[in-house]
Amino acid sequence: MTVTLPKVRGVATWDDVRPLALALPETDERLSRGHLQWRVKDKLFVWERPLRTADLVALGDAAPGGPILGARVEHLGAKEALLADDPQVFFTTPHFDGYPAILVRLERVGLPELEELVVEAWLARAPKRVADAYLEQLP
Repeated sequence: MTVTLPKVRGVATWDDVRPLALALPETDERLSRGHLQWRVKDKLFVWERPLRTADLVALGDAAPGGPILGARVEHLGAKEALLADDPQVFFTTPHFDGYPAILVRLERVGLPELEELVVEAWLARAPKRVADAYLEQLP
């Protein structure tokens, strides 16, 4: 399920991610190595992902500052679509090559886009029965 929302720029924060993630069924928040993670039935779907040394080397001058959100996507095609859609917001590093996950410059993502991203990440990781029950209750 893909919903197209208007691109509204704002400064998203972890305080925006938290309620979006925790509003989804069977989700919990954890701290791992000092970084926030949100999981559904023990499967990671969005997380705080600061750039590591190898990331900084690989990205060079293009390495962004500020908070970085990692998010699972449904498949590699979805990842490529996001990367092509808005490279000022979405990016990746060699660490994620071949892996269905995207990195997001949190301070550059609009709140509607953030909500869509969190829900889509959750749907990609939630058990089918939980995802189906969630989708059935939507208006």
